[in-house]
Amino acid sequence: MKLDDLLGEYYELEQQLADPAVHADAAQARALGKRYSQLTPIITAYRELMQVESDIETAKELAAEDPAFAEEARQLDGSREELTERLHYLLIPRDPSDEKNIIMEVKAGEGGEESALFAGDLVRMYLRYAERQGWKTEVINSTESDLGGYKDITIAFKNKGTPEAGQGVWPQLKFEGGVHRVQRVPVTESQGRIHTSAAGVLVVPEAEEVEVEIHDNDLRIDVFRSSGPGGQSVNTTDSAVRITHQPSGIVVSCQNEKSQLQNKEQAMRILRARLYAEAQASIDAEAQAERKSQVRTVDRSERVRTYNFPENRISDHRVGYKAYNLDQVLDGDLGNVLQALIDADTKERLEQAES
Repeated sequence: MKLDDLLGEYYELEQQLADPAVHADAAQARALGKRYSQLTPIITAYRELMQVESDIETAKELAAEDPAFAEEARQLDGSREELTERLHYLLIPRDPSDEKNIIMEVKAGEGGEESALFAGDLVRMYLRYAERQGWKTEVINSTESDLGGYKDITIAFKNKGTPEAGQGVWPQLKFEGGVHRVQRVPVTESQGRIHTSAAGVLVVPEAEEVEVEIHDNDLRIDVFRSSGPGGQSVNTTDSAVRITHQPSGIVVSCQNEKSQLQNKEQAMRILRARLYAEAQASIDAEAQAERKSQVRTVDRSERVRTYNFPENRISDHRVGYKAYNLDQVLDGDLGNVLQALIDADTKERLEQAES
């Protein structure tokens, strides 16, 4: 969309939001306010750029009488370049899920108990990063391993208020999906040999009930007794729930809550998120490619990132990122790793917008 069109839309939104009748419909007012907030940074940057352009012209005219204005014009040129770059960035088409919370699933893969321990390391890494960002987290479902790792775990990450563009949980964590590989000496290894194992991560935006239509007739719901590490029973009643969405084949299980009803609600929450992500993927070819990269079978050969403990090295194979601060990253210092992925995506979006 051209800037003139965005300006027109912005002024129209201003008029609508100033009309008391609009606020009688809370949903409509919320939608208009959200769009107004999205456009405000773009219009602000555009107005600043126009002002700088005007100031440059004035400075150049005055430079004929006072050379000091020539230096001012050169400084304003630098500001113009910065504002132009910022405006280009703001005009990049945004991911429609940018303001959404997410549901993350981490599953142990090849490597047995060592893989489950590594899955636990990944979970702690993400939880510590979330704590640094001020996000809320909620463990929806989990199955622990004998040594304290996770066979699988599902966590909700929630924004704190309305996040600034690019700062929410989805834009920050959406590229974490895929197979994460670890190279280290397992605690179960008596000979001190380095082993390779893997854990899988799946990240989907959390969907509201109104965003995904699920028919009861499409669901098969099974109940069973929840179990703990090693498969031992931890519940004397059939409170765990498994939901199969028959049209898509998606299967979701929850056992952490004490009641069958609570487990069903949590399972439906995960199911909605997965169905929403698949619906988005079918509409958007780019999102479809992204979802395909979040492999469902945890194969060590299909990896997005490697965590090498002997060298204290972390490598992201998609963008060629490499650093030797693995210990800090696992403690939640994920910023540089995530930024490398965000920068690569931004560059690609900018190229697409300009082509």
